[in-house]
Amino acid sequence: MKTPRIISTIAALTALSALAAACSSKATAPAPTEVVLVAYDAFTPEEGIFNDFTKDTGVTVKVVTAGDTGTMVSKAILTAGNPEGDVMWGIDNTFLSRAQEANVLTDYTPVDEGDICVNYDKNWFASRNIPVPTSFEDLAKPTYKNLLVVQDPTTSSPGLGFLLGTLAHFGEEKWRNYWTALTQNNVKVVSDWTSAYTVEFSGSSGKGKYPLVVSYGSSPPAEVLYSATPIDTPPTGVIEKTCFRQTEYVGVLRGTKNEAIAQKLVDFLLDTKFQESMPLTLFVFPVNPNAQLPKLFTDFAVRPKTPLTISPIEIEENRDTWIDSWRSLVLR
Repeated sequence: MKTPRIISTIAALTALSALAAACSSKATAPAPTEVVLVAYDAFTPEEGIFNDFTKDTGVTVKVVTAGDTGTMVSKAILTAGNPEGDVMWGIDNTFLSRAQEANVLTDYTPVDEGDICVNYDKNWFASRNIPVPTSFEDLAKPTYKNLLVVQDPTTSSPGLGFLLGTLAHFGEEKWRNYWTALTQNNVKVVSDWTSAYTVEFSGSSGKGKYPLVVSYGSSPPAEVLYSATPIDTPPTGVIEKTCFRQTEYVGVLRGTKNEAIAQKLVDFLLDTKFQESMPLTLFVFPVNPNAQLPKLFTDFAVRPKTPLTISPIEIEENRDTWIDSWRSLVLR
């Protein structure tokens, strides 16, 4: 017959053995060899930029694109807590509240800034002797009928940014009247930035029929850099009074099994080398104050001193109502 002391000793030894086995299992668990960075479709980092990260950590970076920002956030909400990657790049201030509500990220931090603005095709207006519009109000005038293409704010970050810009400019009482006027002026709505800028816009690669498009204040230097034939100045310009400030965020996805290496990747994205690579690859302004801007970017990217803004809290409180109103006005 076993005495209580023997039983107690056996139980303690069993517990210690189980703990040792667990520790041994944890110690021998294989380290991750890959970290997945989820980003929007327009995320085009410099080739080889992650080589130093891999050299320092032994972990490769796999970039997975998930559509425009709105689509990417929607997918992340559906998989919150059981994510399809480890880090997410590109949730911006127009969609941040949706991600916060769904607890998509364990934490997040600003990673870049830029402005959503109407761009125009310089040659189109010059060749027709039509003045370039300079304001939101101009875009609704008969002179500019059938000339503007925008993105759907329900799926597109620049589309939502443009809608918020009209709200910031006209206020709650007048923005609906403005969109009614734009609709009567035959504004064209497409699903995403790629369709609007590279297909419908006349001033870029698509050679479409619309000389006005919602894009970014940093789009002109991209036209110079990627021109098929060398050019010194961009063929496109920016209507500065339409610019809405955009801040993009990066963070670790909640539920990742590789949290430690994911956080190291976030740190790498905020460090000087990656931040200095962004202006001529992602066409955004770095948030790292030590990052230097290239001359092409400083010469042609537009960064208004007083951009239009709406606080993330106000966006969170009103976004769905604003979008529903927009739908009723534009998509009826």
